[in-house]
Amino acid sequence: MEFKIQNISDKARAGVLKTDHGEIKTPIFMPVGTLGAVKGVMFENLRKDIKAQIILGNTYHLYLRPGAEVLREVGGLHNFNKWDRPILTDSGGYQVYSLSKIRKITDDGVIFQSHIDGSRHQFTPENVMDMQRCIGADIMMAFDECAPFPAERKYAENSVKLTHKWLERCYNHFSKTLPLYGHNQSLFPIVQGSVYEDLREQSAKFVSQFDCPGFAIGGLSVGEPTDIMYKITNLVCDILPFEKPRYLMGVGTPANIIRSIANGVDMFDCVMPTRNGRNAMLFTRNGIINIRNKKWETDFSPIDEDSPVEIDKTTSKAYLRHLFVAGEMLGPILASIHNLAFYLRLVEEARQAIINNNYTEWAKIAEKQTMKRL
Repeated sequence: MEFKIQNISDKARAGVLKTDHGEIKTPIFMPVGTLGAVKGVMFENLRKDIKAQIILGNTYHLYLRPGAEVLREVGGLHNFNKWDRPILTDSGGYQVYSLSKIRKITDDGVIFQSHIDGSRHQFTPENVMDMQRCIGADIMMAFDECAPFPAERKYAENSVKLTHKWLERCYNHFSKTLPLYGHNQSLFPIVQGSVYEDLREQSAKFVSQFDCPGFAIGGLSVGEPTDIMYKITNLVCDILPFEKPRYLMGVGTPANIIRSIANGVDMFDCVMPTRNGRNAMLFTRNGIINIRNKKWETDFSPIDEDSPVEIDKTTSKAYLRHLFVAGEMLGPILASIHNLAFYLRLVEEARQAIINNNYTEWAKIAEKQTMKRL
């Protein structure tokens, strides 16, 4: 995998990330396809309307269903779902974190109960690497321990130590194994440390020692205030290798993305555009719309007049509101497509502003516009 920075505007970077399944122009937003599918969105829409360059899969969920045997037999997730562009897989660490009542963390790994049937399983750094080899993701994440917010200092210290131990084991096992399906795979370590700046600095320096083509920043979408998120992201980006891509995991709102690009982040993912879309919240260049509100009942203007996406130009706000009020499943589908397309256009606009050397000016206007409530 290769990453080339094409231009810098203040600290914001425009680059190209090359994988065996295609190029990714950064900064980039990656739609979340937890089970190998972006909820309610056809791949045709992802390619044509949304213009997604890469999607995510999740190791925890794919391990439980359909499982390693099925994925290995079919030749990996690319063959299974027929998505021919890059895929990144989360290690499952965040999902295990979210199962706090039905899991036990040890030095060796995590013992957890399936949220599906209650069966017991164990994740270790080694078998998480093996599972991601079975999935065949272009970018694999190291197995980490995500501290909750708030977290006591001692908990955060132990969490960082455990994450670093697991990273060493992930890296060693990754180095001893080969891809299964003829395309290269890359491992990204994850910086942890909760909201403690010295722990974040320590973690960023530690992971930077590993010869990996990119790095991730985890544990910053668990409820901490946004000003702390920005402060830590800025700190960590100043430490991580300049020439490698930086991925901020699970973040976030349009404003979060605009601010984090300014701090030097290149890659983002979040369930917000699809989850909020399913709940009638639309992100637009002019602000946020709750399409269920009665004010849209007789508004026959397009969802987004400035959008190049066909459904945005041909679907009225009144009709979309009708679909939601009537409980018609097409409503959440259209809203999800709209939101994802908006997020991808947002990062494309950010990229162009970086190339034009006016990112800071663009960002001030874009952040103010996108977060208004309409």
